[in-house]
Amino acid sequence: MVIVAILTLMLGLVLMRTLRKDIARYNSDDAEDLQEDFGWKLVHGDVFRAPQNYEMLSVVLGSGYQLFWMTITTLGIALLGFLSPSSRGSLGTAMLLLFVLFGFSAGFNSAHWYHSFGGLSLRRIIVMAVLFVPGVCWAVLMVVNTCLVAAHSSAAAPFGTLLGVMALWFLVSIPLTIAGAYFGFRRKTIDPPVRVNQIPRQIPDQPWYLRPLPSALISGILTFWAIFIELYFIMNSIWFHKVYYVFGFLFVVFVLLVVTTAEVTVLLTYFHLCAEDYKWHWRSVYTAGASALFVFLYGILFYFSRLRLASYASLVTYFGWMALACFLLFILTGTIGFIASHMFVSKIYRAIKID
Repeated sequence: MVIVAILTLMLGLVLMRTLRKDIARYNSDDAEDLQEDFGWKLVHGDVFRAPQNYEMLSVVLGSGYQLFWMTITTLGIALLGFLSPSSRGSLGTAMLLLFVLFGFSAGFNSAHWYHSFGGLSLRRIIVMAVLFVPGVCWAVLMVVNTCLVAAHSSAAAPFGTLLGVMALWFLVSIPLTIAGAYFGFRRKTIDPPVRVNQIPRQIPDQPWYLRPLPSALISGILTFWAIFIELYFIMNSIWFHKVYYVFGFLFVVFVLLVVTTAEVTVLLTYFHLCAEDYKWHWRSVYTAGASALFVFLYGILFYFSRLRLASYASLVTYFGWMALACFLLFILTGTIGFIASHMFVSKIYRAIKID
């Protein structure tokens, strides 16, 4: 909470002081002020240009919406006491069913963003939305389960369970995704507040701290600080078979994660625009999703300090599920960062006068 309070104060100073002065100067009729324009106003003709590989970006955003609604609904159900903390299967089953049901949100938002970016092939975006996150989850499940079967482990999922998961995917998730994509594609597109130039503007050299890797690491470590204490208890609950019952704290930590991710991403997006770097779409995704890298590194530290599983099957199980969890966390936090940045960018460029 202290970290979030500090970040909120920093963002408030940027928005209430620096940004307000920028907008006042940009909207001034003084000729000298107009000649001295620099920073984020100069890239107004490129900031809403469709990003590279916008099909994949649209699918990432749609899957992020799906994961967000699944997470918030699962936490709400657990918080209200409908899921027993001692029953691991009920929590996992609820997450799986909600993920499948919110396939409609994945298709709807993927198609909506794809169409807003200028995409025209509804069939293409449906195929990508259907196969992306569910396909990755299925691939990891099959690899882990194959290793468990080869090791004759009792933790291996039986054939009937795998068949049931496939039935949920093909009979429920795919039809809902197709239906969502149909309605999302027909929804009114998101129109930019300013006109996009035909010729892209050249991006000047960026300072080292605004380059992709340093900025992502800075954002990731700030976001990771907000969740790493609760992550310790979650890891203990999963791998040491302890009962996890503090869903109220978990809900608060999730809210802190959302707020921290949004604020850090907006702050870095503002710095990039001031440096005349208008390619913020993908950068906001991997800047916000960089916390998943630190979660995976924490998982490696947790393994060598607390677990040290001897068998090959246990090793594959641990790192397979950790990699999948971090992948889903990247999709979730990346979507949160993109949506926050899009709202911020639309707001500031709508507030200035463009000649």
